[in-house]
Amino acid sequence: MAPSKTSSTVTAAATGKDQQQPKVVKLNAQVPDGDKPSKGIEQEKNYRDFFWTYTEEPHRTRRLAIIKAHPEVTKLCGPEPLTKYVVLFVVSLQIFCAYLLRNTSFFSLPFWALAYVVGATANQNLFLAIHEISHNLAFRSPTANRLFAILANLPIGIPYSASFRPYHLTHHKSLGVDGLDTDLPTALEAVFLDSILGKAFFCTFQIFFYAVRPMAVYAVPFTWVSAVNVATQVLFDTIILRTLGAQSLLYFLLSSFLAGSLHPLAGHFIAEHYVYSTVTPTQADPDNKVPIPETYSYYGVGNWFTYNVGLHNEHHDFPAIPWTRLPKLYEIAREFYEPLPQHRSWSYVIWQFIFDDNVGIRCRVKRKEGGRLVGAGGTKKVDDWKETEIEA
Repeated sequence: MAPSKTSSTVTAAATGKDQQQPKVVKLNAQVPDGDKPSKGIEQEKNYRDFFWTYTEEPHRTRRLAIIKAHPEVTKLCGPEPLTKYVVLFVVSLQIFCAYLLRNTSFFSLPFWALAYVVGATANQNLFLAIHEISHNLAFRSPTANRLFAILANLPIGIPYSASFRPYHLTHHKSLGVDGLDTDLPTALEAVFLDSILGKAFFCTFQIFFYAVRPMAVYAVPFTWVSAVNVATQVLFDTIILRTLGAQSLLYFLLSSFLAGSLHPLAGHFIAEHYVYSTVTPTQADPDNKVPIPETYSYYGVGNWFTYNVGLHNEHHDFPAIPWTRLPKLYEIAREFYEPLPQHRSWSYVIWQFIFDDNVGIRCRVKRKEGGRLVGAGGTKKVDDWKETEIEA
């Protein structure tokens, strides 16, 4: 894991004492009437829009450059056997906690304290286990990975592992592409959440945004894996209700909610792709085709609980490298990763997102075209997918 540094967010533009500091574009600020803004700032003033760009997403380009400079990194790819044991431990831990709380009032402090400290941490770990497994990094068999993700899904309480995979892999193939990358906030979210209260609401209930938004953008096929996911989850929830009671099932659901709310580990959702860097007027003007940093890494202790998801530039560059080997990738290709923007604290990411006027829902890089839907070639529509394609 890369060594930690002191500042909260570091960018390549901030290095060097003698380097002239670029002018900051205040993303949500108004331009004084007496100033004549550049085209990029004028666009932000008039439309308060996302960062639109015509540049290629950076990860493919950097991946090719890293492989050329360090061909040995390809040997890091492949499944990590340790993943299945971590998942089994966390699932068992959550069932044990649910057992302990079976007779504890939902409205009591011990219930919420355990759900926040242990339950939310555990379920965030399971969210990211499913993320890891979606890249076929627990087993060599694709089918084994699909079924094991369903097991990891159990303490979350709501079936989602089967649908998460195609949405997430499309996010990789279509980073920032409007209408394909469901990690992007929608225009409707930007309209209603562009304020301190709106951003606080988003951070508190972001788990619901990430659950509902993909389905509002487009639908993925319902396959046999989807059916098994739903049936297994319903069976598990029913068993918990009949053997341990409603309090235990509520523990699972509350843990999932808190894991995607104002929890330190939930900061990774925002930290990964929201633009926190200094942005120059040249970068803000989409016609100049100057790339804006759109993926940020984090190298702190939160990675111990989250399958190193903080190494997010590394993960997007090499999705086939499992969590245990991402620090090795950083060490091998250090000259590529050290200059990139990075966060120092996920908790501060949430705080800054809510209270800093220069960071908000619209601070995302968007592309009008490019990318593709996973399981479909070219511009093929989602409703044209075959079951064999989505499971491939």
